[in-house]
Amino acid sequence: MTTTKTHMRREVEEIPDATARLLDKSGKVLSEAGRGIRERDPNFIVTVARGSSDHAATFMKYAVELTAGLAVASVGPSVASIYGAKLRLNGSACLAISQSGKSPDIVAMAESAKARGALTIALTNTADSPLARAADYAIDILAGPELSVAATKTFVNSAVAGLALMAHATSDEALIAALKQLPERFREAVACDWSPLTAALDGHNSFFILGRGPSFAIASEAALKFKETCAVHAEAYSGAEVMHGPMALVGPTFPVLALAARDASEPSLAAAVDTLANKGASAFITSKLAKNAIMLPHAATGHPLTDPLTLIVSFYAFVEAFARHRGLDPDTPPNLRKVTETV
Repeated sequence: MTTTKTHMRREVEEIPDATARLLDKSGKVLSEAGRGIRERDPNFIVTVARGSSDHAATFMKYAVELTAGLAVASVGPSVASIYGAKLRLNGSACLAISQSGKSPDIVAMAESAKARGALTIALTNTADSPLARAADYAIDILAGPELSVAATKTFVNSAVAGLALMAHATSDEALIAALKQLPERFREAVACDWSPLTAALDGHNSFFILGRGPSFAIASEAALKFKETCAVHAEAYSGAEVMHGPMALVGPTFPVLALAARDASEPSLAAAVDTLANKGASAFITSKLAKNAIMLPHAATGHPLTDPLTLIVSFYAFVEAFARHRGLDPDTPPNLRKVTETV
């Protein structure tokens, strides 16, 4: 095994500084865009994104619905780019997320949303991009160059930017204060040791990752990263949904990872993973509440909406090491490239 750091490992270690840079240098436009949302007072919000960016959008869906009282819907980009449908979006805000800002379908949907009456906000890691130019407000997430195919710091900064937007739109001072503490919490998260998972996953090519509420979006992102970097088939499920059909797959030593945040869903997620552990699963959870699952260390943030983000940072650090443990290069997964420009 090489001792040279992969691009992915370096970029995971850059997350605290990238987040601090976003909150500092894009703070003004985040505040302005939040004020713009507040003044528009939208009746609902739509999101437009794919891949890891769509997981950031799902995270925002839960965050907005839980705290701002607004329904959030994900709009398929092909609605505009392939089908040419014109949605009635008067009285809405549209959040478009793309690292490159160049995917034609994402840009087309954002342009269509603006033309149909939505206030448009773009989150992108490329300031001078077609998506940025198409939006009413363009937020540069300032993650810096990301050379690994697997998105890490761009996902985290997209989610942090979305939370900052909402905090400014709703004048949520507690969330603003929690965001300011995130760089230090992320440093703690990078250092969390999840290596006990390694032995449980060895010999398996399929397993479950559980979440609930905002942490379900984090579980979806984690499952994608396992597929991308480790050639392992991981499926994300809600801690509620896994108790139905998917539980039929759980047998002795079947691996289960539950990403629990310190929020209202933690007790139910702990109960779900204990049920699976009782059926013989090799179950791990980021919570002290479970009785039968193994607890993984986690960096608590003191706020239910920022707590899930430290979990994905700890996971990124683990999955990069696990890919190398399997003899794979997490920077160059087969059949993938950094930017996918879908129509």
